[in-house]
Amino acid sequence: MADHDGHPRGPITAAAKTHLAEDGEQGTFQHRGAVRRAQASRHLTVRMAKVKQVGLLAAGCQPWNKDVCAASGDRFAYCATLAIYIYQLDQQYNEFKLRSIMSEHKKTITAISWCPDNPDLFASASADNLLIVWNVAEQKAVARLDNTKGVPASVSWCWNSADGVAFVSQRGPLYIWVYGGPDPGLTVHKEAHSFLSDICLFRWHPTKKGKLVFGHTDGSLSVFQPGSKSQKHVLRPESLEGTDEEDPVSALEWDLLSTDYLLVSNLHNGIRLVDSEALTCITSFCFPSAAASVQCLAWVPSAPGMFITGDSQVGVLRVWNVSRSTPLDSFKLKKTGFHALHVLNSPLTKKAPSSCSPSKSQHTSSTSEAVPPPTLSQNRSFSLPPGHAVCCFMDGGVGLYDMGAKKWDFLRDLGHVETIFDCKFKPDDPNLLATASFDGTIKIWDTNTLTAVYTSPGNEGVVYSLSWAPGDLNCIAGATSRNGAFIWDVRKGKIITRFNEHGKNGIFCISWSHKDSKRIATCSGDGFCIIRTIDGKILHKYKHPAAVFGCDWSQNNKDMIATGCEDKNVRVYYLATSSDQPLKVFTGHLAKVFHVRWSPLREGILCSGSDDGTVRIWDYTQDACINVLSGHTAPVRGLMWNTEVPYLLISGSWDYTIRVWDTRDGTCLDTAYDHGADVYGLTCHHSRPFTMASCSRDSTVRLWSLTPLISPLLLNILTEQPWEKIIGNTDTAMVPGSPPLLCGKVSRDIKQELDKLSTDIRAKKLRWFSECFSPPGGSSNLWDLVSVINGQDDSLLPASYSKGVMHMKHLLKFKTSEAQELTIVKMSKFGGGIGAPSKEERLREAADIHLRLGQIQRYCELMVELGQWEKALAVAPGVSMKYWKKLMQRRADQLMAEDNDDAIPYCIATGDIKKLVTFFTGRGQLLEAVMIAQGACEGNIRAPKSSPVNHTTNDVDSIQQYQSLLHKVCEELAEWYFQDGCSVLAACCHLAVDNIQLAMSSLIRGNELELAACMGIVLGEVANQSTVYCLELLARKYMTTPTWEVSADLLHMIPDNSILLAKLCAFYPGSAAEINQLHERCGLPSSEECGALAQAAMSEGDLFSAVKLHLLSCEPEAALTIGIEKVKEQLTGSDWTVDSVQPILDLMSYIRTDRLIMAKMTEARSELLILCGYIGGLLAIRRQYSSIIPALYEYTSQLLKRREVCVPLKIEQLSVELDAWRACTQSNCNSPPSERQREEFSRLQRRIQPTDLAALILCGADYVTGSNLPSHSDVQLSCFTGHRIQGPVFVLEDGKSAISLNDALMWAKVNPFSPLGTGVRINPF
Repeated sequence: MADHDGHPRGPITAAAKTHLAEDGEQGTFQHRGAVRRAQASRHLTVRMAKVKQVGLLAAGCQPWNKDVCAASGDRFAYCATLAIYIYQLDQQYNEFKLRSIMSEHKKTITAISWCPDNPDLFASASADNLLIVWNVAEQKAVARLDNTKGVPASVSWCWNSADGVAFVSQRGPLYIWVYGGPDPGLTVHKEAHSFLSDICLFRWHPTKKGKLVFGHTDGSLSVFQPGSKSQKHVLRPESLEGTDEEDPVSALEWDLLSTDYLLVSNLHNGIRLVDSEALTCITSFCFPSAAASVQCLAWVPSAPGMFITGDSQVGVLRVWNVSRSTPLDSFKLKKTGFHALHVLNSPLTKKAPSSCSPSKSQHTSSTSEAVPPPTLSQNRSFSLPPGHAVCCFMDGGVGLYDMGAKKWDFLRDLGHVETIFDCKFKPDDPNLLATASFDGTIKIWDTNTLTAVYTSPGNEGVVYSLSWAPGDLNCIAGATSRNGAFIWDVRKGKIITRFNEHGKNGIFCISWSHKDSKRIATCSGDGFCIIRTIDGKILHKYKHPAAVFGCDWSQNNKDMIATGCEDKNVRVYYLATSSDQPLKVFTGHLAKVFHVRWSPLREGILCSGSDDGTVRIWDYTQDACINVLSGHTAPVRGLMWNTEVPYLLISGSWDYTIRVWDTRDGTCLDTAYDHGADVYGLTCHHSRPFTMASCSRDSTVRLWSLTPLISPLLLNILTEQPWEKIIGNTDTAMVPGSPPLLCGKVSRDIKQELDKLSTDIRAKKLRWFSECFSPPGGSSNLWDLVSVINGQDDSLLPASYSKGVMHMKHLLKFKTSEAQELTIVKMSKFGGGIGAPSKEERLREAADIHLRLGQIQRYCELMVELGQWEKALAVAPGVSMKYWKKLMQRRADQLMAEDNDDAIPYCIATGDIKKLVTFFTGRGQLLEAVMIAQGACEGNIRAPKSSPVNHTTNDVDSIQQYQSLLHKVCEELAEWYFQDGCSVLAACCHLAVDNIQLAMSSLIRGNELELAACMGIVLGEVANQSTVYCLELLARKYMTTPTWEVSADLLHMIPDNSILLAKLCAFYPGSAAEINQLHERCGLPSSEECGALAQAAMSEGDLFSAVKLHLLSCEPEAALTIGIEKVKEQLTGSDWTVDSVQPILDLMSYIRTDRLIMAKMTEARSELLILCGYIGGLLAIRRQYSSIIPALYEYTSQLLKRREVCVPLKIEQLSVELDAWRACTQSNCNSPPSERQREEFSRLQRRIQPTDLAALILCGADYVTGSNLPSHSDVQLSCFTGHRIQGPVFVLEDGKSAISLNDALMWAKVNPFSPLGTGVRINPF
């Protein structure tokens, strides 16, 4: 079937564009050319990234340029200063998620525009005269124009020219760049040039070909259209005529339903609807107050004639109709003014069915048939048209406002809009992180929720550096570019002190001494490092020959401080003497020194980062540089020592990378490529030493877990190794090549606490260490739930427990007390009722008469007609409880159809739990659904009784019904967290309803194996089965040099472990003596004995034991001969199942790799790989690993085609099975499955039915933490699909082919051999 050069013809799947070498040198799935950033070409060795990205704080929207937000279909985008953030609707949960960050621009982005014809394309321009067209789906630049001849102030796609983008700088002319098609190039618009006033923005007409309008800073417009005279500088607001005052056009939008009408707003003169043909103003719109000015406006596509505007001073959203000159309604959404507005074209589809009236679509223009403004009756406020507005505010806030429901669907408040220069954790709270930015503010973030909790008053110019006051003082010192230094009192929210000793010179670093809280050091461009007390008394002024960029207090000696200077030197000063000369000067760097950092664990050791791209380690006691760390390709900025492992040092650079160093021998342990620009700050908290935060010029803060760097440590704790394998002193830890040891304060504190305990030691040890190793995001919450399940007293729960996922038995208790607190606080805040009598007086009169006549039902119906449901419902019980209930349900249905939250109380009162839970889950509000279901379970919500008879039996039934509803909702909530990359929180949701199996499964599927094993051991008996599986996977993870012993220790924790130990010994690649040593350790006979025992087992007909013993013997190849024969024989029958075949295949897959890849083994190897691939495909179907099923089938078919084998499998049969699986399970298939496909699939299902039902718990795809976070890293294409890999990448053994880590984990769980067909086992765990 193949050509001579090895290209398969007739692929089964789209992924078949792959080569196979004649015999597995290159394998099946091959590298397809990863696109790589030129600056950071990396030397690839096949290993997992050690540093895991676990969190991302997105930037805010920049306030300086006009067109910085855009939307199309189910995506919207906004620009920070240097990066574009793209959010996409997640259909399943009806919420927007950050999909990607584009950061190719090196200078401020000035405008973006989404392509009207192709929702995947948009264009962006920046201040360095660069224009880029992006493909969002593929996350790559499609075309670049490097010289735009002036900075583009506004960009817009040319309608009716698919590949054309137009842009204009402030004075024009208008350029049109056609980047594709037969005739690419740059042309100038014939008429749009030589303007008399600068251009603010321009817009093409969406339907009238070639027509376009410009808005100018003098308030005028210029209109051009083919075939008619161009109109320059017309339609200035009347009040400006004859003056030379400026009143720039702040927004400009064509009426979608007319060829000539245009909505224009001027900053001071407000909004006008103008006719671009007759050059007249049709309507001037009036504002309620003269102070209001419009910053932005947008038409609402779902409601012709309606538009919305955003005020520039305060965040007021106003709703207008072209037929009225005053606003219909206004909402104050934020304190700060609007910057940009964009309405999403398609109202987002909700999952819940709602009745929609067909809309009219034959309008000629918005005014001719505008929707008449609704009359506002007494207690129905005007209802907004359905639609979502992307709102950007002057303070960088970005949100998506649901206009119909009047609520935020998404609000990203207070993001930094510029480079973040520094970040530091609060000394007494590892959950609070402060950041300092070019935008003049310091913000404080909660790292668990990734939201901003405080922001400094601002207007400080640029904030270069920050330093927390020691302990719980709750103050931050900040250093600025022009305004000196300041102390901000976080609680009071104000600046309490300023230091101006450096004058107007920039202060690059500020450092508050943590050994002596009265002293603060600053260093500045004026060449001084100044030490003063917090009340401003100068203690020392150290003069340097040039600017000083960094300073750091020694962690061991309170009177010692080091500085980094522009003259390439590092200096150490001693404060206890009166001399202003340095004690030591270290020379060696070849360019300016930026930061310096003392080691927290090794006295006298400090490091410095320089513009020469190196980090140097200095020993103060030896007066020497003891190491130079080379690897960065640009100046080094961020520096951080680990506070537990003395040799770990981390650096960040202008080359966009973060590097982790082993300073014992200077090797770089890992490089993280995820930031999109220069990395400035790195920090960690001493009580969570393996969680690091980094900040960058890409305006993001990212959180990282460093735990993989020291993973054997947690296993030493898990397998109960002696303390000396866990905690040590720095001298032992610094021996080159020795395994990591903890030497810091946290580990010592944990050990001291454990030494005091007499019971429950192991559980506490696992919990405390696991919390110290885990990143934020739910691990403490998880352990709280474990202790609740284990029966711990509630009074011991921490205060933070009620903020996270609570156990169901607490949910109501905590929420009730929270409600009581809120009631007391809010009592005083409620205002009066609603004014203005309604116009329907006649009906009201009639109703009153009915009421006086005792005709209550009639009165109720009239009140309903008047929209006064409350009055109707108040007297409805006078008719009957049944009538009241029916009326309540009618009201609830009506409100739900409007997607209105007011439906909630009606459902609760009538006990209609099911409807309410469906309502919430349909809107993706799963947390609310959980609370409702729990309330029902505790019997608080029930239908009112219409008769006094006792209903106890009925109650018990309904409680059980509610219990199952609660479990279902918690599962949905867990799945939501899981798909959001938070497997730990997903596990918390399962634990909350005591579903321990699913909680373990969430952690295993999220590859949080160490955490799952710790939790399983603490939970004991109930979690046994999952714990065993988890320990097996961990043992597989460590089956490599130098951790074979760890693997054996893990397997020794499993009760029934003889086969597992045999697999470990079979796979171990040591010398004969080493192999026998391991055999002895695992209680197995020596290799020589195993050979003889295998013969004996064979003669007794015990085939499985014979294969096992042969694998352990000196001739393991013999095992394959008999094992593969057996499997082939089974497969020729008709009644085999996966469970009858898989155990022996799995056993054989542990043959030592060096034996398996010998030339004489070619045929046996090919057959083993094919059988493992096929059974792997079936296991993947059982486990619902749908993303790798096609790849497994493709891999097996390719091997069958290319290798000389005789196995009872046919390529055609594989095709039939794959098609049947696709037809019966993939919902996006166009046609229903045929009868034959249904039969085929049910045959497959019988084959894969597990003998042990517990196996089904592990169904569902793997999704590791961070899979949903966009990385800026090199774009790697998956060799399974050819698409870009989202989330962590796993590189295969050829060093270039890549698949996603999630796919690699699933593949390894069902088929141990690499997808390249080489016979190498893969280990992505």
